[in-house]
Amino acid sequence: MTLAPDFQFSQGSLQDYVDCPRRFQLRYIMRLAWPAVQAEPVAEYERHQQLGQTFHRMVHQHLLGVPVESLSRFATEPDLARWWQHYVDDRPAEVGAARYPELSLSTPVAGYRLVAKYDLVALTPGKQAIIFDWKTARKPTPRNWLATRLQTRVYRYVWVCAGTHLNNGLPVLPEQVAMVYWFAELPHAPERFPYNADGYASDAAYLTALIEEIAHRPEGDFPLTGNERHCRYCPYRSLCERGVQAGDFSVSEEALETELDGLGLDINFEQIAEIEF
Repeated sequence: MTLAPDFQFSQGSLQDYVDCPRRFQLRYIMRLAWPAVQAEPVAEYERHQQLGQTFHRMVHQHLLGVPVESLSRFATEPDLARWWQHYVDDRPAEVGAARYPELSLSTPVAGYRLVAKYDLVALTPGKQAIIFDWKTARKPTPRNWLATRLQTRVYRYVWVCAGTHLNNGLPVLPEQVAMVYWFAELPHAPERFPYNADGYASDAAYLTALIEEIAHRPEGDFPLTGNERHCRYCPYRSLCERGVQAGDFSVSEEALETELDGLGLDINFEQIAEIEF
């Protein structure tokens, strides 16, 4: 079984491959569901995930025009109430002439489509586009870790490639794009990643080479990662004989990340704006 011709990549699937080619094969090629938890204690981890999803929905509805007062009644859990109050009091001040919450775009790369789903893009056409991503981790993710993540590279790259139709038909210049991670637990300390032409060229070459590598990889050549740290929070760890017990939710950067970008099989491709060129 090989990669389907109509397979659509996301930052999540690419990150899985970079972390562990075998995980990519099991999840996206073989589509294997494996009954293992990602982190323990399970109840605490699942609760945090659910609260993160609720927070994202509340912010989305607020950006669509639902009043703060109408949404605040849903913040009944202490963690959620705190995140929501932080958002109400200290939400990002940078706004453009137009806001696009929960926006999905895609662009062709190496014969496949690369998808990005944005929490929010604040756009002033022809001037700037600020990509916001809400993070509900218990502690802010280190900047150097964020800088190496595929999310940071993919989201800015896809916007430059696919944002023209929202930019009054004007080409998007990399220097007009920045990505901001906003932390619900520490709203005064967002992490901002500006973009430039060199970064765009580097991402174009890297992402093209990465997708070509995956697409042309022989079926039997998806090896396990050499970094077993990636196995601690992987649901396939027992299948790969890399341990049975899940990693500790309280200390994991990966487990603390509430990934709500519709990655992998959760993407609704029918709602994605496809930009052909």
